[in-house]
Amino acid sequence: MPKDPRTLTSDGAVTELLPELTPDPAQFTADPHTRYAQLRAEHPVRRVRLPHGAAAWLVTGGDEVRTAFTDPRLRNDIKHSGTWQADGGFAIGRNMLQVDPPDHTRLRRLVAGTFTHRRIQAMRPRVQRIAGDLLDRVVPLGSADLVEAFAFPLPVTVICELLGVPEADREAFRAWSGHMVDATDPQAAMAAGQQMTEYLAGLIDDRRHASASAPDGNRNGPLSDRGAHRPIDDSEGGEGGQDVLTALVRAKDEEHAALSADELLGMAFLLLVAGHETTANLISSAVFLLLRHPDQLAALRADPSLMTGAVEETLRYEPPALAVTYRYAAEPLTLGGVDIPQGDPLVLSIAAANRDPAHFTDPDRFDIRRDPAATAAHLSFGYGIHHCLGAPLARLEAAIALRTLLLRCPDLRLDTEAGQPAWRPSLLRGLDRLPVRW
Repeated sequence: MPKDPRTLTSDGAVTELLPELTPDPAQFTADPHTRYAQLRAEHPVRRVRLPHGAAAWLVTGGDEVRTAFTDPRLRNDIKHSGTWQADGGFAIGRNMLQVDPPDHTRLRRLVAGTFTHRRIQAMRPRVQRIAGDLLDRVVPLGSADLVEAFAFPLPVTVICELLGVPEADREAFRAWSGHMVDATDPQAAMAAGQQMTEYLAGLIDDRRHASASAPDGNRNGPLSDRGAHRPIDDSEGGEGGQDVLTALVRAKDEEHAALSADELLGMAFLLLVAGHETTANLISSAVFLLLRHPDQLAALRADPSLMTGAVEETLRYEPPALAVTYRYAAEPLTLGGVDIPQGDPLVLSIAAANRDPAHFTDPDRFDIRRDPAATAAHLSFGYGIHHCLGAPLARLEAAIALRTLLLRCPDLRLDTEAGQPAWRPSLLRGLDRLPVRW
């Protein structure tokens, strides 16, 4: 068991030497799993130096990550960090990833109705049509960068229609989002965040003005099944139904309190960015893994009922995010036999937990026929009260995207002459490009 090696100078500065999470950044971008496995083998909870220089407890064991997700002493709110006033960073508004119960419970309840099973299934025809339209444009070309032509445009279109982002603004929104999750240019990320903040604030202001003149009967209640929002589907074509952003502006909690301006901004940002970046990563990773494992692709083509297994195994094997946002120790605690001081930050590695051999047999093998009960233990959508609300929509989009692509492109293969697939040096885990031909 590692001991806390910290020694402090008289001014409180940390002087100990810590292992670097990314001693070779390029290698880590290409293959983070080897490094996570090394650190997990040393101990599932240990302090490391993060790429930007800060120290944090890295949690890599499956049991320890699950425990950390559910331990109420580990908080989302950065004000529980011992150094939050110095390193609070840049945030857009206030969303569910930044708060704890009871605020987390209230925000989650207000938006949960948008992501019910019935609503997600009602979106199926529209998602299918978007996928078909994108492939109508690209299939005649014979080759493409699948990230640029399909994996990103599909979820961007879906989430922008769902939230009511005008079509003319979607390219700018996509560019801002890309800069914000890019780990290589902090200044560009900050500038993009400021631009997105101004844009979303204007969009919310438009909805407030529109809502002020709406009938009273449409103004109250959370995003429930009783008219607060009509999902996009074939009958509406994404038009005429109340979008989620309008519903958030009108929403009231059980005490008839509306979302604050910061909460509206934060929730809009979370839904827009999380609603497409992670799904785009899931789609492109799934295609890449199937093409890299032709036996798995052949099995899926021969038995389409394996589609759920293909999506879930992709989520386990290459999760759309390597780790969750920081957790902060609100009080001293012990995790995995290690004492964590109050105020210390923790990073929960989903990618490492998903390949913990204590939970998955032969975890470094990609196998879409893996026992569904075993695969379902992955943590790619979080755990406990922090399980991702948008998980059903991401799964729906990924399954439709894969099924449609494989039907339309029976000869799909990697296009090595056009270049090699490349992973993004990002806060998330996704491909920057995926050249394919058919």
